[in-house]
Amino acid sequence: MQTSRIKRLAGIWGCLGFLGLWANTANAGVFWLFDPKGVMADTDLYYMLVDVLTMGAIVGTTALLVIWFMWRYHKGKNRGSYHPEWSHSSFLEVIVWGVPIIAVGFLAYFAVRGTFELNPYDPTILTRVAKPAEKPVKVDVIATDWQWLFVYPQYHMAVANQLVLPEHRPVFFRLTSTAVTSGFFIPQLVGMIDVMPGMRTKNALESSHIGEYQGISSDYAGAGTSWMTFKTHIVGQEDFAGWVQKVQSSPTTMTEAQFNAFAMPYINVHHRVVYFSQVPSGLFDHVIMEVMHGKTWPVPPMMTENMVAYIQKQSAEHRD
Repeated sequence: MQTSRIKRLAGIWGCLGFLGLWANTANAGVFWLFDPKGVMADTDLYYMLVDVLTMGAIVGTTALLVIWFMWRYHKGKNRGSYHPEWSHSSFLEVIVWGVPIIAVGFLAYFAVRGTFELNPYDPTILTRVAKPAEKPVKVDVIATDWQWLFVYPQYHMAVANQLVLPEHRPVFFRLTSTAVTSGFFIPQLVGMIDVMPGMRTKNALESSHIGEYQGISSDYAGAGTSWMTFKTHIVGQEDFAGWVQKVQSSPTTMTEAQFNAFAMPYINVHHRVVYFSQVPSGLFDHVIMEVMHGKTWPVPPMMTENMVAYIQKQSAEHRD
């Protein structure tokens, strides 16, 4: 009796502990997907829940019916009647064919609607919620091995490994890579899209939630992928304008030759952030064309053979 009571108490405290853990980690890890802070991420979660709940209702109902059939028609229990000459039921035909047809039609409607609303090249959900007075922000994203360069062509500046965006304004990205395919993903703000060498992809987002959100490279892209992360800051309009002035006053600039040095493979263990007050006009297109014509930034063998020693070498060069 005492043991049973202890088990019940342990179960109750276990459930409470799990709920506490869920609450404490709701903004981290896998729970990012369930805590959207942007229009695109919120819409993405909505359509995911529609799919899961619809299929869950069908699978769950089927599972319950299977259990009920097993209970009712268990041999020797005499709960159900036996009709050996039975061969057809119009009601069952309607259920067996009708439910899948309705489910497919229902899901197809949301699939088509969601495809247009979340199309990264032209998301209609942003067009619908954006205000005419809100001038979009354009950001060119260049992925290297293993850093992110965010170029703001409207402001003729760039930032390495940090993304700062204003609230209540749509943001449109162009993305490319210097070497291998990476995945640009900010779970709480926008879904993942591939960033490919010699190619251009697009994405977009908008958020009204001021805060800091984690951005990651969601594809394995070599030795430094684990450190290929960046913080995304959604700030107020005035704060964004002040931040732009801060970046534009940085003494560090970037030329095409300096970009080639920046794009050399680098394991960004300490997540360094660099402001570039000036960048060449058309840098994004220039990188795409160089890669298309065979430009490479080869990985030093030592970087993959002995990462610890290479990171120490980077520190000695004061690159962090």
